[in-house]
Amino acid sequence: ILLSKTADHLPLYRIGKMFQRQGVNIPAATMTDWFKATCNLIKPLYEAQKRLVLGADYLQMDESPIQVLESETKGKTHRGYMWVCRAPVQNLVFFSYNSGRSAEEPTKLLKNFNGILQSDGYRVYEMFERRPEITLASCLAHSRRKFIEAQSNDKARAEAVLTKIQVLYEVERMAKEKQLNTSERLALRQELSRPIFNELGEYLKKELLVVLPKSPIGQAIAYPLNRWKKLEIFLLDGRVEIDTNLLENKIRPLALGRKNYLFAGNDEAAQRLAIAYSLMASCKINDINPQTWLRDVLFRLPDLPVNRVEELLPHNWKPLEVYPEWFIESDQA
Repeated sequence: ILLSKTADHLPLYRIGKMFQRQGVNIPAATMTDWFKATCNLIKPLYEAQKRLVLGADYLQMDESPIQVLESETKGKTHRGYMWVCRAPVQNLVFFSYNSGRSAEEPTKLLKNFNGILQSDGYRVYEMFERRPEITLASCLAHSRRKFIEAQSNDKARAEAVLTKIQVLYEVERMAKEKQLNTSERLALRQELSRPIFNELGEYLKKELLVVLPKSPIGQAIAYPLNRWKKLEIFLLDGRVEIDTNLLENKIRPLALGRKNYLFAGNDEAAQRLAIAYSLMASCKINDINPQTWLRDVLFRLPDLPVNRVEELLPHNWKPLEVYPEWFIESDQA
């Protein structure tokens, strides 16, 4: 049930109908209770993964809305937000729910963070500029989208910028294909990307003087120029990605679920979704069958010492060499 809801993005009523076709009737309330109980069991893993992600010194962060039922007014929903953090070097991700989009949640999550924080242009992240231990990096993909949208307004200028940006992405593809480490990727960027990046900056500064500031192309040009130093970070540190697209890909399951089951039952249910999404995303990143992993973890977790919980996180997990006979028989059944 947990996998069907968070990995296959099915609402409980649809899962219930699938069971009914097999002659099994499970009330929605029972499925909800099972989902809740399972999330409570794996919460120590979620907390361990959260510590690892927030302990990194390079993070990407984004947020995505989710509708949540009001507890006071029947049928009414409010918009909550899933805040998603990804540690690109460690390839770890986790979701955290908050009932709003204010600075409260990122401030709490990044209370002890020290390093590079990469995000989109949402103003909440700008407040971290006041913290000297944090360096803000921007996402080139968000700037690129502005010029795609401005093509209908000024095709020539928009395409001139998009062509230069495309060259920067070709260098990134080259680095990936060659499987370069961070220092090698930085050297390649300095050789091939730096000249193009500088040319792009000069072009944008020149064209900003001759376009209408409020026009789509004028706003598209101003957007990256206002973030130029933050966009440049990927040329100064080989660990830093050129954009946050991989992080946004991790949010897609949330968007699919949001489309299918429309809302979470309450704030507590939304946080349980955050727990499940975090660990399912980690399974996907590490090419692990989530059903095999979850079944093994639920069997082993109750007897595992607290100081060994990290062993069961998907990126560390190894199945037992020998399982009890009843466990094997139940799998065969």
